[in-house]
Amino acid sequence: MTAENSNTLNLPDCGLVLIGMGPGKFSSMTIEAKQAALACDSLHYEAYTALWPQGQLDLLESECGEITKVMRPEIESPELLFELAKKTLVGLLVVGDPLQATTHVDLQLQAAEAGIECIVFHGISITTIVTGALGLSNYKFGRQTTLTYPYSDWIATSPLEVIAMNMGLGQHTLALLDLDPTGAGTGQQKPMMPSDAVESMVSMIDKLKINFDGFLDESPCDVFKIESLKTVLEMPLNQFRVILCSDMGTPSQNIISTNLEALSQINGGSMNCLVFLGNTSEVEDKALLRWQ
Repeated sequence: MTAENSNTLNLPDCGLVLIGMGPGKFSSMTIEAKQAALACDSLHYEAYTALWPQGQLDLLESECGEITKVMRPEIESPELLFELAKKTLVGLLVVGDPLQATTHVDLQLQAAEAGIECIVFHGISITTIVTGALGLSNYKFGRQTTLTYPYSDWIATSPLEVIAMNMGLGQHTLALLDLDPTGAGTGQQKPMMPSDAVESMVSMIDKLKINFDGFLDESPCDVFKIESLKTVLEMPLNQFRVILCSDMGTPSQNIISTNLEALSQINGGSMNCLVFLGNTSEVEDKALLRWQ
């Protein structure tokens, strides 16, 4: 990298640089993100919250230099990264936008506490791609969630609770899909497929039907949650309207409008997410016809 470009970015001699990689292809990285990657003394690819195709990662490495993969332990206990960042400029490559996950916000805060300068170069995020690509109103999305694998026969029901409350408000829900069946974040990724997502939803529904009486109704919010869950738990799977979004922002991008029952028969792509539909407007209904 030229000195002129380095000065344009105003990067220090040492510190931590969080670099947004965008959605799955080298050409989607911003110019500044690429320049920052070139300027760093070492590059580390965070590979447990999201993944890039290996071919695109190889291309990035050929353009910007050697890349070391890091997993959950290195990010949640970043002593090694911080030791490097005290003496050199360390780049952490993050799929999408580097501050979309609280994991990286926490890393940023830890760096500040350690007296390490932390610079951020934002990237295109799945949360901004999906709404526009589908033709849904960004204003009508509620809380997003992540559908998880069962861990040791235990499954969290909070994703279904989020979906139910959003639906109760007529809002759409972006549901990201788990990457790691072990929950350890150490490298045994197996991106969740559509059939896995259906199994996760069915497991949550079954668990909540058994444990439903355990919900408190001490506040208006509690009452609303209970009523929303009652509605969802009584719905057949084919009444859950979902949009499968695969490999968004890449040449393999695919969007399919379906329902939860039919979803289990769809293969999906290498990286998938779902949108559970709330109430749709006339314009949204017309836009969604494209994906049937």
